Amino acid sequence: MMGEKPPNSSEGHRGWLVARNSSGSSLDLESVVQPLTLNPWDVVLCVSGTIISCENAIVVVVIFYSLAFRAPMFLLIGSLATADLLAGLGLILHFAFVYFIPSEVISLLTMGLLVTSFIASISSLLAITIDRYLSLYNALTYYSERTVTRTYLMLILTWGASICYGLLPIMGWNCLKEPSACSVVKPLMKNHLIILSVSFFMVFAVMLQLYLQICRLVRHHAHQIAIQRHFLATSCYVTTRKGLATLAIILGTFALCWLPFAIYCLLGDHSYPTLYTYATLLPATYNSMINPIIYAFRNQEIQRVLWTVCCGCLSSTVPFCSCSPSDV
Repeated sequence: MMGEKPPNSSEGHRGWLVARNSSGSSLDLESVVQPLTLNPWDVVLCVSGTIISCENAIVVVVIFYSLAFRAPMFLLIGSLATADLLAGLGLILHFAFVYFIPSEVISLLTMGLLVTSFIASISSLLAITIDRYLSLYNALTYYSERTVTRTYLMLILTWGASICYGLLPIMGWNCLKEPSACSVVKPLMKNHLIILSVSFFMVFAVMLQLYLQICRLVRHHAHQIAIQRHFLATSCYVTTRKGLATLAIILGTFALCWLPFAIYCLLGDHSYPTLYTYATLLPATYNSMINPIIYAFRNQEIQRVLWTVCCGCLSSTVPFCSCSPSDV
């Protein structure tokens, strides 16, 4: 019959990717009243958001429950976990609102939440990197009031900039009235996403440079310790190799998760197939899933608190033996 759409048409479902035409080629967060058909990609993102939320909720509760976790490095890890927790909740809320409470305003709000949380997550990773570098470069003065003040300043800048940028789509910087200006993630404008992508590359470049400096400092310190304690050269080599392996995991994970999406945001536009957007966005969300494992669950103090929680004998004043950012 004339005008009928096939059952498998891309316009038959709502979600992150609602096609404006039969090619299904834009990431659209507009509310469209259509028969409810679940998009498997949206389901995967929602499940990922649930896992992300559970993981990071544990870290947030552990860090903010115990007064012992008030050192600068734990505050930064708490900031990272909070950002990732909000990212996971944003994925869940977006799925729920798009499929069950469709609204253009709510779509803008959830997109603003996701933008804020992901920017805060990446910025917190940069702040942790800076803190690690300064703990080695200024080891003698690291444990001072200046470090605490600097940490709070980084937290204020991180969340202030993230919230301001996340409010832009809500305050009118969106492409709902100008579809030709849309990016691969609607309703974000192409220029909006380009700025985010360029900012990511700048952050990645700074992190790479700082971790290279950290590698040099770790090698130098290991060599000095080996000389002072008359260790064999192989001991110094093993210590350095372990440090380099840890740094490679941190940077490698960050790059593998975010680089594909950042590059695609620079090159793509609203006319590109939605499959490419999903395929690059999903790994980016996995970074929030992996962060607790790298930065929190590997820490011995946090591990000890988690074990005591499982045993039902948690004390809020657990004595810790190590507070070095290099152990995190």
